[in-house]
Amino acid sequence: MIRVLRSVVVLFVLMMTSVAGIELSRLHTGSPLERTGAEVAADALPRLAFLREALDGGSARDMQALFPEGWFFSYALYGLTWVDVGAHDPALRERALAEARWALSHVDSADGRAVFDAALDPPYGVFYQGWTTWLRAGVVGLAGPGAPERDRLAADAQALAAAFRRQLDTTGSPFLTAYPGQAWPCDSAVGIAAVRVAGTLTGTDRSALVADWLRAAGARRDPATRLLPHTVDPGTGEPTSGARATSQVIILRFLRDVDPALGARDWAVFRDRFASDVPGLPGVREHPLGVDAPGDVDSGPLFRGLSASASAVALGDAVLYGDRPAAAALTGLAEGAGLAVQWDGTRRHLGGALPVGDAFLAWSLAARPWTGGDLTAATGPSWTWRLPWYAVFTALLAPAWLLALVAAGVPPLGRAKTRGRS
Repeated sequence: MIRVLRSVVVLFVLMMTSVAGIELSRLHTGSPLERTGAEVAADALPRLAFLREALDGGSARDMQALFPEGWFFSYALYGLTWVDVGAHDPALRERALAEARWALSHVDSADGRAVFDAALDPPYGVFYQGWTTWLRAGVVGLAGPGAPERDRLAADAQALAAAFRRQLDTTGSPFLTAYPGQAWPCDSAVGIAAVRVAGTLTGTDRSALVADWLRAAGARRDPATRLLPHTVDPGTGEPTSGARATSQVIILRFLRDVDPALGARDWAVFRDRFASDVPGLPGVREHPLGVDAPGDVDSGPLFRGLSASASAVALGDAVLYGDRPAAAALTGLAEGAGLAVQWDGTRRHLGGALPVGDAFLAWSLAARPWTGGDLTAATGPSWTWRLPWYAVFTALLAPAWLLALVAAGVPPLGRAKTRGRS
């Protein structure tokens, strides 16, 4: 019996060491900026396989029970990730188009519009119209000039552009409502990006509208951070709350395709004000440094002020702005803390308990700019952010190995077995 117990102890310590080795290696996972387009696409495939399996099993309905846009994001992000995969690897273009169109058919449906108000301007609000038009633009861009979705894209983008123009001309505000009486600048950032990219794809010049939008948005920044605010008054567009990471990471993702230089400037400010101050966790704070406030339905639960959802989306921002240190740190954190498991052609995090979280991460890992050239920034932490992880695993494994050596009878820690005299 004692021999069995000793063997169990040794095997358990070996297992702990193996798990620690896997986790530490994941902290060094290469970011998308260190991979070729084909490698980025290959990394996305098992993630997308899990998401498709989850969607077919009803995960969008489950995610809707957690937050108001759970159903919508589940399909939209799946489709957008496929658009980027098809652009990264032309060999996957036809498959990517088929999957993106499948996602678009769900977004552009009665179920997709169910939680939005048809009476808003534009109909169903800027959140719905902005993201739907963006996904349709992605499909058209991937399919090419003969895409059957091109006419619908032109019409929807024109309706969205007209709504922005009416709002700017009547109130001066660049921010449209997403729900009755509620406006978030991040939703309008998606909308104006969709208008701009759709104009490029359909040959419509909307540069004057984009310039007016940027000017009006610039006049309504959060005075504390000089970033766009989280919420605004739906009538005037004046801030009603300061900048927050949950919305800022979305704004930054889409500013990259509206005004790359402005987006790069805001990314640097964001990293300065919202970067984690927790050793070993190079994620993103929900609130600026010095502001300690709880999480809510937008941010989800916070850990020492850090938002997991904002950190996942910020990874995509780091990729788009060419921030190699930040992209490397956020990729390593996601893979290390996310406890990813891959089997049977699928890859999921945290056991697949939150598929929409996997969708945001897949979207970030496949990120690429849809317009504009390359940008280069360097705001992220150095490799030393991993040192606390090394220290924790060393603190756990050192006594475990001492116990294993004692159990194995290795001298001088254990009593070696001696041979009896013959």
